Amino acid sequence: MEAGVLRQVRASYDDGTVSVYQAYPAEIAEPALGAGTFVEPFGMGRMTWIKPSFLWMAYRSGWGTKQGQTRVLQIRITRAGFEWALAHGVLSHYQAGFHKSEEVWKQSLAAAPVRIQWDPEQTVTLTPQPRVRSIQIGLSGDAVRRYVNEWIVRLEDVTSEMQRVRDLARVSPSAAEAELPAERPYPVSDELAARIAATPGAHVAQ
Repeated sequence: MEAGVLRQVRASYDDGTVSVYQAYPAEIAEPALGAGTFVEPFGMGRMTWIKPSFLWMAYRSGWGTKQGQTRVLQIRITRAGFEWALAHGVLSHYQAGFHKSEEVWKQSLAAAPVRIQWDPEQTVTLTPQPRVRSIQIGLSGDAVRRYVNEWIVRLEDVTSEMQRVRDLARVSPSAAEAELPAERPYPVSDELAARIAATPGAHVAQ
């Protein structure tokens, strides 16, 4: 793993739920908002990536302006579901020294319903933070079915809020930072942190 780099699961959460973000075109977002979960034409057979970081979602979607990503959704899911996803995750890329071998990693990846990826966290000006990683969680197969049918508690369109942060950041980054959702370290066990290659000891609840 990268020396001196913080891999910490951070999210906005309460006693029962965790916020994750996804961005879709209106034809997927509107039916989902109406139904309270994802319905057709959402593709249950495809991998779907959920992101606990508001700013990483802003980066990925271009503040909700990229084609096919013009509606940014905040999805509240159960903490039990979120933790199930982490516990069933395998890193999306092979890492020498972390995995026993590339062949063992490939076998684990092929069998896993969840993929874990760590990417540079962003600032309000969408500048990568070189020493901080943000977790992305890819759901497939059984994990997608559980997500859609069991974990989702509430969906909300936050596109306008995201673009308000963007507009503020152009004038005053500090003012924009004050408007961000309150994300804090999510408590995971040492065993689970080790499974997802998170930084040891970095997940004390605040």
